[in-house]
Amino acid sequence: MRQRSRQDIEDFLDNLKKTGKKWQVKQAGEAIRVLYENFLQFEPLNGKEENFRDAGTKVREAKKRYAKELAALKSALRIHHYSLRTEQAYEQWTARFMAFHDLKNPEQFADREIKEYLDYLAQVRQVAASTQNQALNAVVFFYREVLGREAGDFDDFIRAKRPRRLPVVLTRDEVESLLAEMEGIYRLQAGLLYGSGLRLMECLRLRIKDIDFKQGQIMVRDGKGQQDRITVLPQRFIPPLRQHLTMVRKLYREDREKGTVGVYIWPALARKYPNAAKQWGWQYLFPSARLSVDPRSGAVRRHHLHESGLQRAVKLAANRAGLTKNVGCHTLRHCFATHLLEAGYDIRTVQELMGHKDVSTTMIYTHVLNRPGIAVRSPADG
Repeated sequence: MRQRSRQDIEDFLDNLKKTGKKWQVKQAGEAIRVLYENFLQFEPLNGKEENFRDAGTKVREAKKRYAKELAALKSALRIHHYSLRTEQAYEQWTARFMAFHDLKNPEQFADREIKEYLDYLAQVRQVAASTQNQALNAVVFFYREVLGREAGDFDDFIRAKRPRRLPVVLTRDEVESLLAEMEGIYRLQAGLLYGSGLRLMECLRLRIKDIDFKQGQIMVRDGKGQQDRITVLPQRFIPPLRQHLTMVRKLYREDREKGTVGVYIWPALARKYPNAAKQWGWQYLFPSARLSVDPRSGAVRRHHLHESGLQRAVKLAANRAGLTKNVGCHTLRHCFATHLLEAGYDIRTVQELMGHKDVSTTMIYTHVLNRPGIAVRSPADG
């Protein structure tokens, strides 16, 4: 099977197109990709190759050969205050880009190389539009900040299709049944996702100083696109939140007695306020039960809870509540916006609370305002 050429697979998919449906062809292509990448450890890197090569080895080789350039990329990302996850993603996409072009010197890259890679992602890998955009942003950032030149004009690349899908939204009763199946800190976090419209990581990265009980609001710092915003603090969750803070303060005092390094804050801010990382207000609202190693500095400190815990808790609660919809943490944010519009709040207010740059993003939630079931009677009902 390792000797199968790229042409063999393309011939198979072409034959399937004649007899099968579009979704079957796409499913078959994805199955073959998983087989070669995850089990046989092979991947078609570009259209010029006749056989599959070990893609992981080439990416690792790219990271080793161009370690200096990738280190410069990391440094530039940190100067621009990009998150650790963005840093890791950009490094990986840049290394894949180099591996795709057979480890050619980045100084020799031109607009054509970028177009070829983006076309490959859309046509061969059939990635989502957001994935292709992230790869594009990573490569363009690498060109501008590391190579010191603009990427140029390559707007004619094949763009991955972005399907238009309506968000999954629960009714108010379904939200209540979901929350009823949760308890403890996960119920509080899920309540804030729904009651404040927070994204998952926005919730987990909240600091104690971001909660304003008197004003009844939450300050979201460094949200998506490095934007700050203010959203509502649901009165319903203030008592459990105060109770939770009592336990957090106890943990905080134990850390101070043990001399634990303070929480992570931006290096520039740490230089300006050397003691800020150990102050109560800067502590995470949802701290982890264990200390962990900071991947950037190597310091052992207390980070916030990992997102997988809440994600798993929401999934299990949805199953116990008997919900048949595909429910995740982001579903609760969708419910926040939808239920506000149902209650009569104007779309600009919802836009501000959600932190959307463009009102067109918020417009997707207006589907609740013209549901066909309200004004249209099904012909099956007579």
